[in-house]
Amino acid sequence: MRPNKLRELLQAGQPTLGTHIHSAWPATIELVGHSGLFDYVEFAGEYAPYDLFALENLARAVDTFPHLSAMMKIEQQPRTYLGVRAIGSGIQNLLFADSRTPADVAECVAAVRAEAPGHGGIHGVGMRRDVGYVIDVGSPAFVQALDDAVVAIMIEKAPAVENLEALLAVKGVDMVQFGPADYSMSIGLAGQWDHPRVVEAERRMIRTALAAGIAPRVEISRPEQAKPYVDQGVRHFCMGWDVEILFDWFKREGDTMRKILEGR
Repeated sequence: MRPNKLRELLQAGQPTLGTHIHSAWPATIELVGHSGLFDYVEFAGEYAPYDLFALENLARAVDTFPHLSAMMKIEQQPRTYLGVRAIGSGIQNLLFADSRTPADVAECVAAVRAEAPGHGGIHGVGMRRDVGYVIDVGSPAFVQALDDAVVAIMIEKAPAVENLEALLAVKGVDMVQFGPADYSMSIGLAGQWDHPRVVEAERRMIRTALAAGIAPRVEISRPEQAKPYVDQGVRHFCMGWDVEILFDWFKREGDTMRKILEGR
């Protein structure tokens, strides 16, 4: 079984840095790996088109870089199916969207952990890529790998914020992240990500997670956005989206070139 670098960093109390991709082209992951500066790549599966072959090929690209691991963002349904297939493809860590209740969080955790005494999961044995198809099928190493999988939970709906302590009390949650876009919409403030109620909800999540010994993670676009979160104790970031980077370049350089062509 492949070591899980993200888990190793969390256990060592080290900061972590990831980046997001929407593209299922493995070359994008290879570019991240060649930089040598990121600890993991998050495939934004909640938003991006993909098939099961794509998940395996993304994981194969990650495997060519010993310092790198992978994460996939899983939409609210079908959580268990997508979680099992992502892990089976070789994507070791999962970020679950749209939890609202402790029962939702427990379902997310159970989808990852082994169905074995003391492990509290419903993840069964499979002849998939993560176990070498026929090598570690149902082995103790497989059970340990499922324990090592990092389970991250989005806190992004009004009920999740209202019941935050209960959600974070669910055993097996390793990391949480606030979602200002979904949260602002869920409380009737769509698009107002900087509204005081939204900002305070994020700050409360960070404080509560740190007090509970759970790692808060923050998504940012640029390094200069990190400092206010670092000052609050955050040490885990996922920075940049391939689609955002491309769009910013198209807008900026396209505008510059249009001005040249139009003599402005």
